[in-house]
Amino acid sequence: MGYNIEGDPRPARPPLLEPENFLPPALALGVSAIISLGGWATRALTGTGALAATAIGGVILWRTGWPGMAALGTFFVGASLVSRLAPDRSLIELDAKGAQRDPWQVLANGGAAAIGALVAPTSGAALWIVTASLAAAAADTWATSCGGWSRVAPRHILTWQFVPAGTSGGVTLAGSFGSLVGAASVGIAAALAASRIALFPLALVLGMLGMTVDSLIGAALQGRFHCPACDRSTERRVHRCGSRTTLSGGLRWLTNDGVNGLATGLAALAGLAAWRWWGG
Repeated sequence: MGYNIEGDPRPARPPLLEPENFLPPALALGVSAIISLGGWATRALTGTGALAATAIGGVILWRTGWPGMAALGTFFVGASLVSRLAPDRSLIELDAKGAQRDPWQVLANGGAAAIGALVAPTSGAALWIVTASLAAAAADTWATSCGGWSRVAPRHILTWQFVPAGTSGGVTLAGSFGSLVGAASVGIAAALAASRIALFPLALVLGMLGMTVDSLIGAALQGRFHCPACDRSTERRVHRCGSRTTLSGGLRWLTNDGVNGLATGLAALAGLAAWRWWGG
């Protein structure tokens, strides 16, 4: 046992690497590839989405071991199921992407977790980062999908006016409850797999905060478009009808995937800060 300074009885911090918690890279990548292939076979992922998921899952599994994979698997399975089962009216009203995830959606939801795990100082820190980031991604996905069950139109988080279902920044009671379930599911999986109860409140708090930040950024900055040919709002620069849309609000370059990536990235940073204060 080392000491921080001479005469200080507190043990020194653990070494920067904890290889006993890592998995061999080849094994991690292989397990991730098998799971991603299953996602592609069940049409939860596009082909290129499965490739992105393989890389992201491989990094997370390598750096965090089975607890990280438990968090990632819970997010992926839960998000895929709720996206298919819930009546996501945004697909109709705003012409958004479907439940089958492409590589940009995969990167938006899991990219920050993978990068955070890769650069984290220890495997313990990596697990806190992954849990926080994936909890935010789960909270947002569940909120969007479960909001489709609401019989009341969503309210804009900034103006509190009623807006069409699927509008960025729109919130409902059903969606808020769904986001709580999504964040909690990731936290429970990580906490049980790692035997660290602190991961549950971490996921619950940062997951809900991440979802709220996602809604705020989406409401204030995400690009909103209008198809003049169909007279419909959309998230696309080119509408399904083939007509080029016009910018009706927000930043042209900031898509829903970009908003998700920002929110999960901020949650990852918050997870690292929480580890330094309480987990390290």
